[in-house]
Amino acid sequence: MTAGDIRDLFLETSHSFATAAQSDYPATVAAAIELLSTAFETGHKLLVFGNGGSASDAEHISGELVGRFLLERAGLPAICLTSNAAFVTAWANDCGYEQIFSRQIQALGVPGDVAWGISTSGNSKNVVAGLKTARAAGLRTIGMTGASGGNLTTICDVLLAAPATSTPRVQEIHLVTYHAMCEAVERVKIQSAASLNELAR
Repeated sequence: MTAGDIRDLFLETSHSFATAAQSDYPATVAAAIELLSTAFETGHKLLVFGNGGSASDAEHISGELVGRFLLERAGLPAICLTSNAAFVTAWANDCGYEQIFSRQIQALGVPGDVAWGISTSGNSKNVVAGLKTARAAGLRTIGMTGASGGNLTTICDVLLAAPATSTPRVQEIHLVTYHAMCEAVERVKIQSAASLNELAR
């Protein structure tokens, strides 16, 4: 790959973000922030999951929320459903990979929690199954996909359908999206804590 090729790649990536910025996508991200912030403020947790690169994104999201993104604050309850290797490998081997997220949501989720499934195609069978289980159990649902939304379109309270079709471009928009969400949720948490401290004085 030449310097010119790399320059073209950067321009393509820049164009994909400009397209996202000029679409309805930012408003959808704001809706997801509201949903997630409300869940945390009412004592609920996040269950986040995906496959491959999306599994890494899920771990990244959980790490930023349980730890911190930019600011000092109390940890937020976020569980990545790909992190328990013993469960994932046992259940996939014994019962099938399609149910690895559904089973954990059934075990860990309660009404009012948020299930956040990530699939660039929107068609990953285990992500679809997990979000269906979540809805049936009274959890709120966020889907993160590419432009088409795939099979997640009708089963999510908020669908973050990044307006791109190339998997790398979709994943790049996803990264900036969940960074924005982590920052916004963190600021809500800090503001809420400050308000409680003020009331306690």
